[in-house]
Amino acid sequence: MRDAADRRGVLDSARVVVGVTGSIAAYKAAALVSALVQQGAHVDVILTAAGARFVTAATFAALTPGTVHTDLFAARGVPHGIPHVRLAAEADLLAIAPATAHTLARLAHGLADDLLALTALGTRAPVLVAPAMEAEMWNHPATRRNVARLRDDGVAVAGPASGRHASGAGGDGRMLEPDALTGHIRLLLGRRGDLAGKRCLVTAGGTREPLDPVRILGNRSSGKMGLALARAARDRGAAVTLITTAEPPADDAGIDIQRVATAAEMHAAVMASLNDHDLLIMAAAVADYRPAAPAERKIKKDARGASLVLDLERTEDIVAAAARRRRDGGNAGCPVIVAFAAETEHLEERARAKLTGKGVDLMVGNLITGGEGASVFGSDDNEVLLVAPEQPTVALPAMAKERVAHHILDAALPLLSR
Repeated sequence: MRDAADRRGVLDSARVVVGVTGSIAAYKAAALVSALVQQGAHVDVILTAAGARFVTAATFAALTPGTVHTDLFAARGVPHGIPHVRLAAEADLLAIAPATAHTLARLAHGLADDLLALTALGTRAPVLVAPAMEAEMWNHPATRRNVARLRDDGVAVAGPASGRHASGAGGDGRMLEPDALTGHIRLLLGRRGDLAGKRCLVTAGGTREPLDPVRILGNRSSGKMGLALARAARDRGAAVTLITTAEPPADDAGIDIQRVATAAEMHAAVMASLNDHDLLIMAAAVADYRPAAPAERKIKKDARGASLVLDLERTEDIVAAAARRRRDGGNAGCPVIVAFAAETEHLEERARAKLTGKGVDLMVGNLITGGEGASVFGSDDNEVLLVAPEQPTVALPAMAKERVAHHILDAALPLLSR
């Protein structure tokens, strides 16, 4: 793996070939190519004759500095001019999106009568297909046999989704959205990463403690740091479980998502999953207190006068409970624990005190500044300290949360093999 400071993600410098076939969903392929390029990939496009009826080669040429191929024989006679041989050999991944019923049938039977089919036969890179067709076509026994054969051959099948079709009918068969497909591509590219074979449990978001049926006590956490950690671990080959109060990422392929709301629900979910994972990263902002007796009906201000006094009780300390299980169980449960400390002052001192007091392996310190906590909560960037036992503190400058996530995983990686 390249150094985290230089890594944008698993797509950075990856060579991806996108095959576009003849479906109205071809318009989504343009957005997919654009997203892949923006995330650092080198993208070549194979546009079939039928696909060009829906989206032109000029569209893709404007979206990627890579080559847009439309003719199997166009480059004959020039150096390195056999497109399917070069594309197949150089690709890190071939994604066919959309993949029509006709395309799936041709791939399943090994036909090789155009550039896309030849490239699919010749590559040893992972192949991903994103089916797109009417529900009746998707549910036809012939299509199901073809898809089963492709899966047996090691082809990844992403989707389809259910929804409205071009005909106006509904049902299964819609091509996945570009963000979702990007997640599947990242999953395949990262499956041999340095966390392959490891199981990672990540928490994200701020808990919401009910005061009455209408109101809650919460915090400003957006969950972005936890989501970045889940994606980064997935991109490096880990099997990831994400326990979150926040909206899960659109590119969540390969991430097992469990939705919770309160500290008690998160505590129960973490403790139930702990023994099945190698690494716990507690990035969630869990409430320290909750209303001791939430009201069954909405609290009316006219019945309470000018002020309202709340009786609060402590919530479960999930990090301490996980560390205690590991300690009391003779290393049973999660062997490596990473926690977060959000402070408004004395960050390093308090982060190190929490590291020792809770008995965890790595503490990530966030300094919250500004009246709205804008330096951390809701931001796409983060500036943190990495605090480990008997190690000097590592101060990371402000950077994108995805890059911060890779730094955290880099720090946790040696602990997984101890």
